[in-house]
Amino acid sequence: MHWAWFRIAAALTGISGVIAGFIVNVDRAARQGQGLGDVLANYFSLFTIVSTLLSIVTLFAAASWAMRHPGSEREPFGIALALAAVTGPVVLLGLVYNALLRGLPSAIALGDSAGIAMLDKYAAEVLHVVLPIYFVLDLLLAPRRRALPWWSLAVLVGYPLAWTTYTMVRGERVANPDGTTPWWYPYPFLDPHGAGGYSSAFTYIGVILVGFLAIGSMIILIGRYREKRATRHGAPAAGHTLLI
Repeated sequence: MHWAWFRIAAALTGISGVIAGFIVNVDRAARQGQGLGDVLANYFSLFTIVSTLLSIVTLFAAASWAMRHPGSEREPFGIALALAAVTGPVVLLGLVYNALLRGLPSAIALGDSAGIAMLDKYAAEVLHVVLPIYFVLDLLLAPRRRALPWWSLAVLVGYPLAWTTYTMVRGERVANPDGTTPWWYPYPFLDPHGAGGYSSAFTYIGVILVGFLAIGSMIILIGRYREKRATRHGAPAAGHTLLI
């Protein structure tokens, strides 16, 4: 039951990061005279925010189940699959942000007040550092984790593919809130209006898909290894029918 409290704490921390980013976007929209509805619709369409919200729901669900079912039995398959499905995106976001995006200047951030700049920094650190680290620890250390079958890899990459499809379709149907273009894409590498066109955008999508496949495979491997190790040490197996 103790780990359930870690999951609740992580979920609450994620909520605080989303709220901080929300406040930042509201302030910037007001300062630049942008339509608040459009800005917030775009904010809640970001892969970072969607993934964080899904991870928050999953963490609360997993913690609630653990508290209602104390003991040593493995977590339900649905919870195990949901945890794996959000772990991949959150971890990849952390890797990409810290390897490629950390410290890059933002023109819109130059006009931020000290308070808004602090909230922006807090949101970035929570969503791209704290949560990814937590999910790695949860994957490696959380008790009662259940192994997943290899076919679940399709589910793990299904959410990123669904979000990408939504984003590419939506991008041509919404205007940039700053009025510069009649389209809006959350990340420049997905924008087919750039120099590389659609070929460049789909190349990036392909590379990202490979990244999700690699991370998803590692998540499944770790889960299967942990369950086999726990079984050898006397813990009850989650059910051999899932290990396919």
